[in-house]
Parts: sequence; C-alpha cells; structure tokens
Amino acid sequence: MRKICCAALLLLSFKTLFAGRFDRNANDSINYFSSFDGTRIHYTVKGNGEPVILVHGFMGSGDSWPATPLYDSLLQHGFRVITPDLRGNGASGHPHDSLAYAQDAEARDIIGLARHLQLPAYKVVGYSRGSIIAARLLVLDPRVTCAVLGGIGTGFTDPAWPRRLKFYEALSGKDVPELAAMVKNVQAKGLDQRALALMQWGQPATVPSELAKVQQPVLVIGGDKDEDNDTGGPLAAMMPRGMHGTVAGDHNSVMRSTHFAAWVVDFLIKH
Repeated sequence: MRKICCAALLLLSFKTLFAGRFDRNANDSINYFSSFDGTRIHYTVKGNGEPVILVHGFMGSGDSWPATPLYDSLLQHGFRVITPDLRGNGASGHPHDSLAYAQDAEARDIIGLARHLQLPAYKVVGYSRGSIIAARLLVLDPRVTCAVLGGIGTGFTDPAWPRRLKFYEALSGKDVPELAAMVKNVQAKGLDQRALALMQWGQPATVPSELAKVQQPVLVIGGDKDEDNDTGGPLAAMMPRGMHGTVAGDHNSVMRSTHFAAWVVDFLIKH
C-alpha cells in the first residue's frame, strides 16, 4: 500500500465552485433508462473520452458533482463523465418497497447503466455512501478497471454496522437524539424520507474477505478532519492494490477541494 499525503489546502467558496467552465445544458437532463426491476434511473453524460462513473453520497444526487473541481478537471483531461442519480434520489424513481433497495439494487442499477451505454470498461469514483456502492461494483462488475473510494472508513464492511442501523431507525421515525438534526434537514429539504430509510435498511456491506480478492487498483482518500470516518488507511490495507491518500478537510469539504480533484485525476490517468 502506498501512502499519499497532501499538505493543507485553501478551500474554495461554494459560490466559486458553481462557476465551472463546463456548464450543463438542458439536454443533460433527458437521459433515463429502465433498470432491472423497472425503476427509471436518471443520468447525465458529458465529454467523449474514457468513461468515469461518479457515484454520489447519501441525500445527494448526480447534481452533487458539477459543483466540484473534480468534475471540471475530469472533463479538462478528456474523460467522459457519467453522473447517475441513485434510486430514491434526484430525478430517478423513488420506490417505497423495502425489497427495491436490497440485494445490491443500486450497484445493479449502475451495472445496467454501463450496459445501456455499451461501456466495455469504466472507472468509478464514489464519495461517502457512494463509495459503499462503488465497493460493490469492484466486487460485482469485472468491467471496472479501477476505483476511488472517498470519504469512507471501514465501518461499512460490517453487515451490522451500528451507524447504518441508527440512520435507519431515525429515518423510520424512532427517536435517535444524535440524528435528530439530520432528520430535520431531510424534512426541511423535502427529501424522500421513506426512500432514504430504505436505502439504509438495504445498504450492502463488502466484507474484508471480499475486499481481499479485489485485484483492481483502488485509491482510498479521506479528510484529516473527518470526524465520522478515518482517513482511509485501514480500508486501503484490506485490498491487494489499495492506495491511501489524505487531504486537509472534513467530510463535507474534501469532495469540494482542489487537492482531492488533483489526486483523483492523477490516479485515474495512471490506472
């Protein structure tokens, strides 16, 4: 495992991050495909080069990515950038059947999207919960040539991860004081609380024995001030070709940092 450390960075303002030179247009929002169970999955595609699928985090959507330096940098370096809305999020379908989020449904959606787009191979970048889904892609889809897992530690490798169970309980209406602010935020934003709860209920685990068999190169990258996750070193160590990067910032700021973008693009170019 190689250790990549990055010095302190100057965080960009949220307003500046929206001022990328690669603006999306109306045509970016008309792409849908019907997944394995009929759920409609919305996605956007920008660029014409080697494909990279970006997998957003919890309570996010594909729209989380264009506001980041990574999105513009990938386009500048000639990649084809694909941003799906995971089921239950954004403009994709929001099934309320608990089974709709079980048995790797979200990873199967992305595998179906890659098939729909006729991708013989692709790279994948996940952040936060998106990394949990990206880890499943490493296990399930041999077309994945390499991956970046950002903003995640080893907790998700436990099928009975206490944090996942607490999120499910809180979003299902149980009183979980430490997550009360999160639930209020979901309600204030008008997000689909039922779908979010079911995502936690059906969220997959990739156990250490599975990660030990991953042969693709994987960069695990996290923030030095991420209070909910370690910086990713222990997770990277579980994989034969795992690499570890640390950038300055907390869980929310790392994805929006220029140093995160630089490390990810450099890794994708080399692998």
